[in-house]
Amino acid sequence: MQRAERLAREVFGYDHLHPAQQEAIQSVLRGHDTLAIMPTGSGKSAIYQIAALSLPGPTVVVSPLIALQRDQVEALEEAAPGQAALINSAVRPADREAAWEALEEGDLEFIFLAPEQLASEETLERLRSAEPSLFVVDEAHCVSEWGHAFRPEYLRLGSVVEALGHPTVLALTATASPPVRSEIVERLAMREARVLVRGFDRPNIRLAVRPFADAGTKRAALVDEVVGTQGPGIVYAATRKAAEALAADLGARGVRAAAYHAGMGTAARESVQGDFMTDELEVIVATTAFGMGIDKPNVRFVHHLDISGSVDAYYQEIGRAGRDGGAAQATLFYTPGDLNLRRFFAGSALIDADQVEQVLRAAQDADGPVDPGELREETGLSPSRLLSAVSRLEEVGALEVLPGGEVTAVQGSVSPEAAAQAALAQEHRRAYERSRLEMMRAYAETEGCRREFLLNYFGEGYPAPCGSCDRCEAGLAASAPDPETLPFALGTRVAHPTFGEGLVMRYEGEKVTVLFDQQGYQTLSLGFVLAHDLLQAVPA
Repeated sequence: MQRAERLAREVFGYDHLHPAQQEAIQSVLRGHDTLAIMPTGSGKSAIYQIAALSLPGPTVVVSPLIALQRDQVEALEEAAPGQAALINSAVRPADREAAWEALEEGDLEFIFLAPEQLASEETLERLRSAEPSLFVVDEAHCVSEWGHAFRPEYLRLGSVVEALGHPTVLALTATASPPVRSEIVERLAMREARVLVRGFDRPNIRLAVRPFADAGTKRAALVDEVVGTQGPGIVYAATRKAAEALAADLGARGVRAAAYHAGMGTAARESVQGDFMTDELEVIVATTAFGMGIDKPNVRFVHHLDISGSVDAYYQEIGRAGRDGGAAQATLFYTPGDLNLRRFFAGSALIDADQVEQVLRAAQDADGPVDPGELREETGLSPSRLLSAVSRLEEVGALEVLPGGEVTAVQGSVSPEAAAQAALAQEHRRAYERSRLEMMRAYAETEGCRREFLLNYFGEGYPAPCGSCDRCEAGLAASAPDPETLPFALGTRVAHPTFGEGLVMRYEGEKVTVLFDQQGYQTLSLGFVLAHDLLQAVPA
């Protein structure tokens, strides 16, 4: 750590490292696979940068966006010239080859790659020959299907880690609830992982929910709110059509606004993003396609026209406000009918046992590794349903996803039995997904402190009232219960005769919310549970 602290001062110009940074760096230097969950702006990049320069051998950094890779390389170039390079489709072949040669000769410390590139056997072979000592996964929530920005190409990263001889793994993200953390650790094949969760609270963001009886009134109120608020700001909408229409409405009211969504061409999206980053645009109206890797410090508000699909996604999205530490607003404009659209989205990847068995038989009939594209043609399933089937079959040990992304059947797996197990696993996923949407509804309708609700969701206690949410400002939120009076402390592992084992997440009034392993988030009547002795603490 002494060397690491010296590097922090002399190379990167830090006066000191925060305790959370020190803890994560020390964990990596001791050879522990580490998942570090820290808020945006807390110096997550410094963790891998300083740890990497303190270790022998090069560092592989997997990052989901080329623009994000470019920013990270440019930042490293200022501090450690010539020590970092990126290898992606936007780099000229000659420059890519020069980077590989520098890595193999030991002249390069950091190599930045997108997960798609790790599908190449040549890429894996060249990485193996370089013998990396550290494998970094940035934006690690992309690994998890519970994450708010899941990327299928991240599924192979665990196999890649093993193919490279399992260098120390460092996963970094700003937001991860307990089930997301568990899946990240599992998907990355992390060994005896240390999970460090530090500082979810963003006290400078005022939280509010404005309820409405109908969508039209809600939409008009949001437009009025944006017109009367100092920007820049972000408004999230559930669909591309809604984003475009709302941007047009704001433009008609004199607001410099534009839509941003995945249906736009790359050049158009980059133009809109560039104008927003330079304050040429006051407001960007976006679907969830906008956000990851965006670091604009002076965003003064993040509003939602439509409810998010989970608290994970919502907290990540509002976390783009107030990164400069200044006051910011996060308001959810809400009607109960908003939940119907999210339920529709959640059901788009539903699969049944017959479809699961169809995928498994196609993989078995291939007599060797098969590309997912071939499985889609063979089964006729949509990409999302195929992904669900492959993921569940992998969970029950019937399929294996190889480092290159191909799928292979595991010898000895019997189609009907494995398909039934996978279909049951998918049903558990459905129950879990429904419970996560229910928690988003509970946030919108809570009678307590909204900040306490959010932090409890991520496994952190909070002494309500916060004084900076609409409930607390109105004097409607009760103080947090005295921990000494609670039947189970937050984070206690408990067992229920119907739902199985889970973690106590929060209390509100006469209710207790438990995150069950199989059934997800369930809110129970505390009096009923205690009267019938339905929850028992599980010994550690």
